[in-house]
Amino acid sequence: MYHKYRGLLKVIISIDIFLSSIAAFMPAQSKGIHKSQGVEQLKLLEEILNHNQQFVEEKKYEEFETTKFPNKKMVILTCMDTRLVELLPKALNVRNGDVKIIKNAGALVTHPFGSIMRSILVAVYQLQAKEVFVIGHHDCGMSGMKADAVVSSMKERGITEDALDTVTYSGIAAEDWLRGFENVEDSVSHSVHMVKKHPLMPADVPVHGLVIHPGTGKLDLVVDGYEG
Repeated sequence: MYHKYRGLLKVIISIDIFLSSIAAFMPAQSKGIHKSQGVEQLKLLEEILNHNQQFVEEKKYEEFETTKFPNKKMVILTCMDTRLVELLPKALNVRNGDVKIIKNAGALVTHPFGSIMRSILVAVYQLQAKEVFVIGHHDCGMSGMKADAVVSSMKERGITEDALDTVTYSGIAAEDWLRGFENVEDSVSHSVHMVKKHPLMPADVPVHGLVIHPGTGKLDLVVDGYEG
C-alpha cells in the first residue's frame, strides 16, 4: 500500500517550503510585533533565561542525569496538550531517562514518511526502543477540528490569500492537512496501523494504542500490540 505514498515526500518538502516562505506574503503590519506584545514576549524570555542560569549554577540538573537510551526500551507518541506534560509520565510510572517521547497535535501519524514516523524509526533502530506506544487523549483540541476554522484564524493573524494559494499550488489539500479527527479511539487505531504496517518497521516491535483521560490520567486500552 505504501507505493502510493511516494509522492508524499515531495508534499512534505513543499510544506517546509511553504512554512519558510509564508512570511513573505504577510502584510507589512503583521510582520512586526506590536510593542506591548514584544515586551511581554521579552519578559517571558528573560524569565526563562534567568531561571535557567540559576538552575545551572545550583546544579539542579544533577538529579536528571541519564543517558540518551531509554531505560524502559520504549518510545511514546502522544499529544502536545498542556495537561499531559506532567500527568502522562506520572500516570505511566515513567521518569526522566525511561522513555523517548514524541509529541505533536493529536498524537497523529498522518504521513508514513513524515518527521513523526522518522522519529519513531530512529528510536527503534538507533536508540534501543523495543516497543511503541501511541497515546491519544479525551477532550483533544484536534477532535472535530475543521480546516476552515483554522484558515479563518490564519487570516485574522495576517496570512494572505497568496500564502494560502502557495499551499494549494504545492499540491497540498488544506482541508485534509489541517483537519482533525472525529473519534479519538479511531484516530489512535489508525496511527497504530500506520506505524505497525510501515515497510521499515520491524515485525517484532509491538505497537500499542491507548487513550488517556487528561484529568485523571486513567488509561483505556485501544490496541494491544502483543496480540497483533
